Amino acid sequence: MSSEIPMRVAVVGATGFQGGAVARLLAERHHRVRALTRRPSADRPPLPGAFFLAGDLGRPEDVRRLFEGTTHGFVTMPLVYDPEQVEEYALNVAEAALDAGIVRLVFNANTRIPLGPTDVAAFETRRLAERVLRDSGVPLVVIRPPVYLDNLFSPWNGPALVDEGLLAYPLPASARTAWLSHRGLAEAALAALTREGLEGRTFDVGGERSLTGGELASAFGRGLGRAVRYEELDPAAFERALGRLLGPETAAGVAGIYHYMATGADPLLMADDDGVSTEVLALAPAPVEEWVARQPWQVWSSDTSPLR
Repeated sequence: MSSEIPMRVAVVGATGFQGGAVARLLAERHHRVRALTRRPSADRPPLPGAFFLAGDLGRPEDVRRLFEGTTHGFVTMPLVYDPEQVEEYALNVAEAALDAGIVRLVFNANTRIPLGPTDVAAFETRRLAERVLRDSGVPLVVIRPPVYLDNLFSPWNGPALVDEGLLAYPLPASARTAWLSHRGLAEAALAALTREGLEGRTFDVGGERSLTGGELASAFGRGLGRAVRYEELDPAAFERALGRLLGPETAAGVAGIYHYMATGADPLLMADDDGVSTEVLALAPAPVEEWVARQPWQVWSSDTSPLR
C-alpha cells in the first residue's frame, strides 16, 4: 500500500481538531474524504475536498452510509466518556467498516492508555473502544497520542505566553512528555493507513523527544525569542475553567487524564516510545521550537509590535 495510491477514507471526527487535521492532510494528498456530522453546513470548519453527510455516530444506518464505498477509515471518538455510548459508537463503526470491506481502519485513542485498568473514564472508554474494534475482526491499527502542542496556541495560554512568558499547563513539571502537533498526528495517521504490515499494532506516537515542563518552556523560549517559564496548573482549576466552555461532564472526562498524571502513578505515560513509532511509521517530527516559531503568536499579544 502506498500513500500515493488514492484512497476513499471515512473520517469519524472530521469536524474536531484532531480528525480535522487528518481530513485536511488526506485531502491535500488527493485522497477522497467522507465525514459524518451533526453540525449544520454554516457551522462546519472549512475542509476543502471533504464530502459531508448529515448523521449521528449513534445511528447504525448513518455510519453505514458514511463507510459505504470507502477503502479506509480513520476514527477519533467525540469527547464522550459514557461507556455504553462509546461502546455503541465503536460497534456501529466496526459493523459499517466490515460491511464496506475496508482495507484498514485507524483508531486514534485521543490519549495514551495505562497498561493496567484505572478509574479514569478518558482511559477506560478508549480502551473499551479499542477492544470492540479489535474483537470485530476489522483490519485495525491504533495510534495513541500524548498531549497536543496546539492546546497551547489558544486564548487560555497564548496571551500569557506572549505577554508574560508564562506557560501554564496541568501536567507535573517532571512528567516527560512527547508533545505532538495536530499536523504530526495527521502524518502518523496517514502512515498508519498506508504502510504495509501494520494490522493489529498499537503505536504510542509523539514528538521528536520527551520534554519536562522546564525543557518545554526552554523550547518555547527559543521559538518565541524570549524567556519562558513553566508553571504547573492545578488540574482542578483546569477542570473548572474547561467546564465553563464544555460543560462539567465533558470537562471531568478530559481533566481526568491530568488528575491521573498529577498522582505520579505513571510518570512516563506521555513519554516517547524510544523511537519505535517514528521508525516504523517513517515519521520525522519537527522539534518543538520549530513548531512554535511557525505559529502566529502575535494574535494573542496586547502589544502590536513584532515578537522578534
